[in-house]
Amino acid sequence: MIFKRIQIKNFELGLMFKDGDFVGIIEPGRHQFFDFKNRLSIDVHSQRAPFLQHQQLDVIVKSGALKGRAIVLDLKDNQRAFVWVDNRFSHVLPPGLYAYWTGQKDVRTEIIDANDVRLNRSDWKTIVSSAMASQVLQTATVPRNHVGLLFFDGQFQETLSTGSYVFWKNITPVTVKLVDLREQTIDVSGQDIMTSDKVTLRLNASLNYRVTDARKTISEANQPEQSLYREAQLILRAVIGSIDLDRFLTDKDAIADSIFSGIQPRVERLGYQLLSVGIRDVILPGDMKDLMNKVTEARKAAEANLISRREETAAMRSQANTAKLLADNPVLMRLKELEVVERVAAAGQLRIVLSDAGDDNKGLTDKITSLI
Repeated sequence: MIFKRIQIKNFELGLMFKDGDFVGIIEPGRHQFFDFKNRLSIDVHSQRAPFLQHQQLDVIVKSGALKGRAIVLDLKDNQRAFVWVDNRFSHVLPPGLYAYWTGQKDVRTEIIDANDVRLNRSDWKTIVSSAMASQVLQTATVPRNHVGLLFFDGQFQETLSTGSYVFWKNITPVTVKLVDLREQTIDVSGQDIMTSDKVTLRLNASLNYRVTDARKTISEANQPEQSLYREAQLILRAVIGSIDLDRFLTDKDAIADSIFSGIQPRVERLGYQLLSVGIRDVILPGDMKDLMNKVTEARKAAEANLISRREETAAMRSQANTAKLLADNPVLMRLKELEVVERVAAAGQLRIVLSDAGDDNKGLTDKITSLI
């Protein structure tokens, strides 16, 4: 005769199988079994590790042997479960069959309907950081100054504000598209555009804009920024192609306003608000640049000549007025003469040499003597 002896500790339970089929549970204690043909086997499990894993768990559960000894969870495809052990959150369970011993640990479970794809719980941070969470949960974070557009299986659900969100996996495809709400700039550079007078310009422009309707932005165009860039190109060519070079160079602000007015309706259709449009750089062809320099040089020379003529005319008019004033006022003329003599005398020693030869010199001598 062959006897099998086994001792099961107080925190353990034994699972007995005969010829591979589950027979029952063995309680703690010393046990002896007659096994002449070695048909019995006993698997010992510790209840201190409450999660019962066994390849024949479904058979064991169906036998009813776990009733009162373990918590059994049979989760369907649309169900998930939270597990707490000794009042501490342990892990999240995906669909499947599970059993937890209750003899040594305080085990608590909660079955969740995952058809509500979004997980709304105050303790979501603890749940997400737990074991097995990555198998059943996905997270999405909407940064500051952004919004998130939530889609379930391609269908728009809602607009998410700044924060973190948790969703169940394997229920429906979940997508969160982020949209930046801050002011942004698009540079439209290196554009070769011909004016109405057949002059080709190369210019760089910039657009400042922000998103006002995030859903419209991503639904109206596959690449909204690229669409905005193309719209700006077309309006630039339409506006600048309708004016001549002189008007373009002298009235850039008005041209920018025309471009702004032309782009604005198309920008609104894409869910944007256009803030400003500016033309940053204008590059003329080499020969046109030389010609413009010559025109500018000639214009400046003419302006300088005109200013010089004006100054000469003003000086002559002033001299004529002075002469007329002196002719009409002899006393003023006398004072002017004395002023001249005073300046000459102040410059150094005044010496006057007079000659008596001739009547003309005598008259001059009398005049100078009377002047002094």
